[in-house]
Amino acid sequence: MSAPWKDLLKLIQAGDTAGTVRSVAAFDADARKAVAAELAPYLAAQNKAYAGRFWEWTGQLRPLLMAGVGCLGGAAAVTSWIFRRELQWRDRAGDDAPRILGLIRTRPVAWQEDLARRTVLRLRANQEREWELVAELVRATGIEPPDSDPFLTGWVRRLGSAPGADDPLFPHLAPRIFETAGLREAFSWPQRDGVLRLIESGRLDRGEVLGQVMGRLLRDGPDAPPVLAQLHDDLAPDLDEVAGRVRDYAAILPAAPVPVADMALARLRQADEAGRLEEELFAEAAGALAFRQEKKLARAAVAWARDAAGRGPERVDAALAVVAAVFRQDTLALQEYAARAAVRLAGRAGEEGRQAVLDAAGGLPAELREKIAGAYGEAVEADAAEAPALVAAPAPSPPPPIASPGELAEAVAAVGPKSGADTFERVLAGLAEWAHREPDTLREALRPWWHPLDPHLFGCHHPYGSDERLHQLLMRAVLAFASPEDSLRLTALIQGGRVNREGGGLDRLYEARARELIAAYETASAPPLLLATPTSGTGHIAPEVLLDRLERLASSGLEPLPADLAHALLRLPRTVGEAVAERTEKLGTRAGRECAAWLRGGGLPDPEVRCSMVRRVGYGWAGEELQSELELPEPLHDLARRDTSWSSTMRWWPMAAPSHRELVAAHLLTALDAWGDGHLALAALAHGDGPAGTAVAHALAVGMSEPDVAKRAAAVDALLTLAARDEVPAQRLAKAVAGLLPPGLVMLSRVVSALDEAVQAGAHAAVWSVVAPLLPRVLPAAGERPRNGLADLLAVGARAAALAGARGEIPELAAVAARKGSTRLVREAQRLHQLLAG
Repeated sequence: MSAPWKDLLKLIQAGDTAGTVRSVAAFDADARKAVAAELAPYLAAQNKAYAGRFWEWTGQLRPLLMAGVGCLGGAAAVTSWIFRRELQWRDRAGDDAPRILGLIRTRPVAWQEDLARRTVLRLRANQEREWELVAELVRATGIEPPDSDPFLTGWVRRLGSAPGADDPLFPHLAPRIFETAGLREAFSWPQRDGVLRLIESGRLDRGEVLGQVMGRLLRDGPDAPPVLAQLHDDLAPDLDEVAGRVRDYAAILPAAPVPVADMALARLRQADEAGRLEEELFAEAAGALAFRQEKKLARAAVAWARDAAGRGPERVDAALAVVAAVFRQDTLALQEYAARAAVRLAGRAGEEGRQAVLDAAGGLPAELREKIAGAYGEAVEADAAEAPALVAAPAPSPPPPIASPGELAEAVAAVGPKSGADTFERVLAGLAEWAHREPDTLREALRPWWHPLDPHLFGCHHPYGSDERLHQLLMRAVLAFASPEDSLRLTALIQGGRVNREGGGLDRLYEARARELIAAYETASAPPLLLATPTSGTGHIAPEVLLDRLERLASSGLEPLPADLAHALLRLPRTVGEAVAERTEKLGTRAGRECAAWLRGGGLPDPEVRCSMVRRVGYGWAGEELQSELELPEPLHDLARRDTSWSSTMRWWPMAAPSHRELVAAHLLTALDAWGDGHLALAALAHGDGPAGTAVAHALAVGMSEPDVAKRAAAVDALLTLAARDEVPAQRLAKAVAGLLPPGLVMLSRVVSALDEAVQAGAHAAVWSVVAPLLPRVLPAAGERPRNGLADLLAVGARAAALAGARGEIPELAAVAARKGSTRLVREAQRLHQLLAG
């Protein structure tokens, strides 16, 4: 260890940033070179020594940053050092820029400029602290910053406090404010206010900003930031400016967010009322608006068309074409609004407008068709309902087996907290195979992954306790083969302290298999193959494949590991032929007899599941939670036990018991509304087998009410899969939704949205089978206040019933339809009632 490094290391380990800067500044070239050679190895060693406990050495990070800036030679090396991942962990206190600028001041000007350019190009999105440092380097060197979106985005984010007149970055970045890819995240109301202040002070040109705003709104389309629409209105374009941009406003309408479309519509109407909008562009813009799914915008299209028709006979036919387009909307209130406008304009309709109305009217309810027929003097026949084909996601495919020791080593290195059950099974199967076929080659391939041993990698934080998550148990199984001696020491450390495990009974299936394999490799008694490796992406094992595996073990005089055999049996299909049972019994082994008895006994019995709401009280909170209770025979009772309501491996559960959906769903129920990936498990669950009963129905109900759109989409996927297999538990799902509404665990509006998506994907028959028994449970009695979303439920039910050709009477629906009044609920009830009456 060189003397300069030895002295500097004391300051670094003491967390003395100021002392480090003074010492580095006083170093000669040889001292800087000696220290530079020590920095990276020291940082790597500290990172490894404190793995999982980085907070214990963060005080050294700022001195290390300064040492690297002052001692490393090239601008490229200093840039890499500034952005080292470990150095980002330093605390937020203190301003690094002045110290760094002081350290590089003695470097050549060209070197400093090179450093500034390199740091700009190295900057990534959301590196806020690094942005401040990079910006100071650019300002201090006076360079023109190279093109870098993260750098531009960071500057735009700071427009809330308008940059000073002397900011050297302003002339370079101000003309590009609305060009940054990160504008949606960086530009909000404070930035809008900042731009307006800059315009007011004369530092930004109002006309140029207006043009840039319009250009960005056009470019972003459906992703356009609504705040830009407000900024546009704040700029108050006059009539000439509006008229000059009418084509741009029209181009915004088809896909922009509602606030942006509102702005464009207001400007188009302004131009239209002033006679500055051509007929062709009116038809294009209003027609685009009529096809929008947002009720507000479609209604606005009708209102604009109705008003425009009053400006002259040449507008009437174009206006009627817009009104007719709204007939295709699914909402009864919109159809009624458009039909009234069409009837009002009937006496002034030309041939084109008349034909547009009559062609589109076939999709209206009977009552509205009659009104159109009376106004236009021609009968209107109902359109034949065209049912979309049911589209369901295919069942998952199993991953390919691992083909070599090197491939296994790569797969092991990629194992982490986000690994799934397919990775667990693939790595375990590959380990068993290649540990038997090429043990020496495999150990050599694995050595760089684990050596030298870092207990933290495997979840051991002795003496603070340990984690035994499933991915860590998988890695420990690999370590047990690669180095049994180290594995034994690690096992002793873990068993000697507190251990955190996953919380579900289904997790224990994986845990038990990993633990028994760890013990087998530690004692050199591991089998050459595993039984429970799935042959299907759902987690199932083909009976013939399991029999082949049992025969291979029997021919070698070996018995399988107990947990491996138990899990393999649980993964068999629900129906297995007697011939397979006879072959397994003839093996003459304990495993063969156990397998035959399992098959002839019918396997795991389907559990009885009860779902109910229970009141929970925690630290600072109290409320009702959904609880599931399930009963299994005593030998399998552990599968019903849950230590907590959440697990990080919920997505593993469907593969654990692929022939027992109710068992898996019962476990999911207590975790679906928690943070995690239970939605992925719900989608996978539908591809399994077994009854879809009370637990599956409740899991679907909760999943379909997810506030997160992506998670709700997974529940829709599950519903579509069940619909394609004609396995939707319709009555139970209706009962579950109705029962979970009062405690607020389910929101009807979200469930309706999920059902609507399913109708659009072709599951109209399944959706109607749910809506029909749901309506009597949720429709309000006389005097009761209807739930939010109930009119939408009736509308979705009408679409599903029409496509499914449903007929019949629902007394509760008839009672609502018979009420006086014109509320949307009553009107939608009347429409559905009439449809069902035929």
